[in-house]
Amino acid sequence: MCAALELAQRARAYSSPNPWVGCRLVAADGRVFEGSTAPPGGPHAEVVALRNAGAAARGATAYVTLEPCAHHGRTPPCTDALIAARARRVVVGILDPDPRVNGRGLSALRAAGVEVELGVGARAVKAQLAPYLTQRRTGRPLVVLKLAASLDGRIAAPDGTSAWITGEAARADAHRLRAESDAVLVGAGTVRADDPLLTVRDAPGPSPLRVVLGPVPPGAAVLPAVSMSGDLGTVLDQLGQRGVLQLLVEGGATVAGAFHRAGLVDRYVVYFAPALFGGDDGLAMFAGPGAPTMEGLWRGRIEAVTRLGSDLRLDLVPEPDDLGTGPGGPEPGGPEPGGPEPGGPGFICRGDM
Repeated sequence: MCAALELAQRARAYSSPNPWVGCRLVAADGRVFEGSTAPPGGPHAEVVALRNAGAAARGATAYVTLEPCAHHGRTPPCTDALIAARARRVVVGILDPDPRVNGRGLSALRAAGVEVELGVGARAVKAQLAPYLTQRRTGRPLVVLKLAASLDGRIAAPDGTSAWITGEAARADAHRLRAESDAVLVGAGTVRADDPLLTVRDAPGPSPLRVVLGPVPPGAAVLPAVSMSGDLGTVLDQLGQRGVLQLLVEGGATVAGAFHRAGLVDRYVVYFAPALFGGDDGLAMFAGPGAPTMEGLWRGRIEAVTRLGSDLRLDLVPEPDDLGTGPGGPEPGGPEPGGPEPGGPGFICRGDM
């Protein structure tokens, strides 16, 4: 399953709105064949691996991160392909909560006499597929708030300039984060002040849908962009309806504060530079009222700290983290490996997977 997770990660920036899935097929004679989800309209991971295996798929064991689909979409059901290839056993990380699947894939395999095991590497797969699982369960995208700041928590100088607080390695990592997101959102004030492109330039992958809260000035570099306004929850509902699985909120401080106070952020990614403004007149990470007392202090869990050149990336998630719950989990009594696993920040590949 470790290898399947690594294969899934290869498709991370290209498969959306389909889930990024990996499949490792081990033939009866020990040969290994691999597949990752192709861009939309292309074959799913299982079909890619089966095509690579050919006749060797007969009697093989398939390790798949997500339950194989059992419905006709842009492509035929993966369950039909596995059954037709005479695979002997299918090991699956988690169920697919999509109502068109959600157990139907495993039922179809079992009905055809295929041995099925569910729950191997489940925690890691849930972490890797968190945007997809969130959108399927809530109708809204997973929200990642990205900030770049000095060590004293300032994102811009008193004169409004902010290029560049962090170094090249951190900026390249932020572009990878953009490439993994279906949409990137900023406020109209940021567009007027900085005139950002919001495209992917320093990493492989497509540029996301660009969303501006408020009117977009004519001739802005961010165009073409979608202008949205109103309640932030409604904005997320509308983006979820457009198939956005992950939304990257890039600011500015007013937008960051609004999303934070509304409790709409699923992950905070903060890049810290070894720099100090040394005063209180620079622009803080969040604008607007904060916690009035210590009792109201927001607390989360630091999930990962990554060194990027001279900068640090800090990944912070709310407590409690509910990635381990919901319909994507293992069947009752199924194995649920514990501890950090591959597929997300801080995960380590374990030998028993």
